[in-house]
Amino acid sequence: MNSKGKLIVAATLTALASSSYAQTICVFDPLGSQGDNYSLMQDYAVAAKQWGGDIKLKPYADEKLATNDFKSGKCDGTAITGIRARLINDFVGTISAVQGIMTTEQSKTILALAGNPKLALDMKVKDTEVVGVTSLGFAYLMVRDRKNNSIDDLAKIRTGTLSYDKVQEIVVEKFGGKAVPMELSEVGAKFNSGQVDMIIVPPVAFKPMELYKGMGTQGVIWKFPLALTTLVVLTHPDKFPEGYGQSSRTWFVGQLSRQMGAMNKIEKSIDAKYWATLPPLAAQGNIRIIREARMSLTREGIYNKKMIGILKKIRCLQDPATYECPSKDE
Repeated sequence: MNSKGKLIVAATLTALASSSYAQTICVFDPLGSQGDNYSLMQDYAVAAKQWGGDIKLKPYADEKLATNDFKSGKCDGTAITGIRARLINDFVGTISAVQGIMTTEQSKTILALAGNPKLALDMKVKDTEVVGVTSLGFAYLMVRDRKNNSIDDLAKIRTGTLSYDKVQEIVVEKFGGKAVPMELSEVGAKFNSGQVDMIIVPPVAFKPMELYKGMGTQGVIWKFPLALTTLVVLTHPDKFPEGYGQSSRTWFVGQLSRQMGAMNKIEKSIDAKYWATLPPLAAQGNIRIIREARMSLTREGIYNKKMIGILKKIRCLQDPATYECPSKDE
């Protein structure tokens, strides 16, 4: 066989090997293969065949392990929370900035924008690419005692914060409170046992973490959105076909109504007795303190400045009369 023939054979074998390669995506879900995240990703794996993917899903109840396996190359992709993903891609991770997004309509706008081809370059950092972003609902303040409803009260209690997310710790300290760092897997146990008095999580965690045990008869969820929480899917793009990332992001945009509807259903499934509205003065004071914290975190480089600017434009398009809109400091 001449050299040209050998090259053709080699190219054919390479193509065959590539086409038969199954990509493993490690999916974080507190309920493993029985949870909503995993269910969404099962539908995703079916859709991915259209873009040349051959997805094998691997459930992880431990988000840290799923992330580490992705970083080490044991997984070709991973589905993790936006807070954890910010350590890999701060542009997309900043969607979950404290009160960067505050309404359902704003959520729809930013999550749809994440699939826009004009932002494709922002989706890539080093050897990783964000191939999908969707909603996990808003994170709220959940307290063991509803008497803790003022800024002064919140400053006195112990708040559980994620050990890998300095943002939560900094915000708690801005209120003068005490941050108690922990892993996501520890949140339920420490809240329910009284080791912390308050946590900041979305309703999707309420039943899996059995947070009603920590609330008892005195606890409450303050209906005061702290951040839009997200599920972010990342890949090592060299393991996927050309153009896969954009096709994948477009699919996630198409699933927004379904996903946001599911999150809304979960929120409404929580007994009304656990919900309450913060007193107006406390809410207004919190918003100003949180805005100062958000600007500080942007100056320090923890939040992505470009995304922070996009989030402000979205807020002000919906409510141009808001006090922050005339300012140029964010």
